[in-house]
Amino acid sequence: MALNKSMHPRNRYKDKPPDFAYLASKYPDFQKHVHTSLTGRVGLNFKDPEAVRALTCTLLKEDFGLSIEIPLERLIPTVPLRLNYIHWVEDLIGSIDGDETAVEGPRRGIDIGTGASCIYPLLGATMNGWFFLATEVDDICFNYAKKNVEQNGLSDLIKVVKVPQKTLLMDALKEESALVYDFCMCNPPFFANQLEAKGVNSRNSRRPPPSSVNTGGVTEIMAEGGELEFVKRIIHDSLQLKKRLRWYSCMLGKKCSLAPLKEELRKQGVPKVTHTEFCQGRTMRWALAWSFYDDVSVPSPPSKKRKMEKVRKPLSFSLLLPTVKLLQAKAPSIGCSAHGSLDVVTAWVEKTLTDLRVLHKRVPSGNAERSLFLTAVENSWIHVRQKRRDQRRQLRELPRAPPSEEVATGAGCTTPPPSSSSTQPFLFKCLTNMKLEGTGEGVKEEGDVTLQMHWVEGQNRDLMNQLCTYLKNTLLRLASNPQ
Repeated sequence: MALNKSMHPRNRYKDKPPDFAYLASKYPDFQKHVHTSLTGRVGLNFKDPEAVRALTCTLLKEDFGLSIEIPLERLIPTVPLRLNYIHWVEDLIGSIDGDETAVEGPRRGIDIGTGASCIYPLLGATMNGWFFLATEVDDICFNYAKKNVEQNGLSDLIKVVKVPQKTLLMDALKEESALVYDFCMCNPPFFANQLEAKGVNSRNSRRPPPSSVNTGGVTEIMAEGGELEFVKRIIHDSLQLKKRLRWYSCMLGKKCSLAPLKEELRKQGVPKVTHTEFCQGRTMRWALAWSFYDDVSVPSPPSKKRKMEKVRKPLSFSLLLPTVKLLQAKAPSIGCSAHGSLDVVTAWVEKTLTDLRVLHKRVPSGNAERSLFLTAVENSWIHVRQKRRDQRRQLRELPRAPPSEEVATGAGCTTPPPSSSSTQPFLFKCLTNMKLEGTGEGVKEEGDVTLQMHWVEGQNRDLMNQLCTYLKNTLLRLASNPQ
């Protein structure tokens, strides 16, 4: 059973998997690897390394504007999995929702063993403007990684360095003694030997065989002692470096590695430890993170009831083109000069959220959609009309009150919007997507717009339902009211 519904909530592929037919029509290099079944279903042979490489390169180009080259004899990364890891690092360092514990200034990270694709630095720099120190021990991977960074114009954000064999963090940071990094990432070699890499004695006999081809050089997929010993070496380095990095993290290929590594961190007295799981397609991976800082915010581990939970559809409503055009005609009144349907609706949604004092921030999205990450800290959308009537009544009664009482009552004053540094607990967080419908055949700027709200976390889902209804009614009211 596919695990896409358990992807990170901000993963762009969670509710919208790649459209192979559309990508094949747009990218000839990808089209030659696509096949159509007798039932008309478009598919890809994931056992073919050239097909897997074509998919990775195509997704990076289409969704992130990145052009990369990967040799077939080196590891070919899957984009949804790497994106899950990037989003989890965002959660760790608090770079999305204005976490008060977040560090000001540019974010700096280390990718241990960046690989030929250099995918983590490329995604982190493109999506978030992060600075990266990317290390690599393999000559071929180093040359390709450096070339991929240069041809995407990201040399000012990503520094690729060649390091000696078995170098992890200590030697790599000798020349960077003055810097404190926000995090490190690592996709360690999962296997201890060739037999383990082929699944002998390391894979449950009841599990089906892997659905995709296993590519990668020796240094990328195998290490002495496998991933367990490899990560223990990183833990050993972290015990010496300590607060040189705010967060240390590693991906794991086996769930059974989690418990002994967490026990090792407990024995060493590491104060902050957490873990997560990455779900995509038929594949699951796990990740471990730890910190020596007392002030970092620790994301909660995934719920054990994940598999029992019923998948909930996002809340949604649509604005038809005539309604969108009415909103477009009134857009200059809020300082919006955009003409496209998507940008106009997004501007009105942002204006409404600002009026409601709902924290919101744009996050990366595709060409035919806009995405906002919302954090609601107070219920400001319930009984809004009643509040307006009460406010008008107070204003009418204001002249009758003594001058000294005007200041005391504060009648007519509005509550200032909460700052991102507020310590007030939030009600809920959600991802809101505005999508332009009917864009499968060519790019256009006008059309119906669908708004979807995806629950992330919080106290009560009914609050998100109320906000969704309020947004819908407000946008329809704004469109129907005369200028």
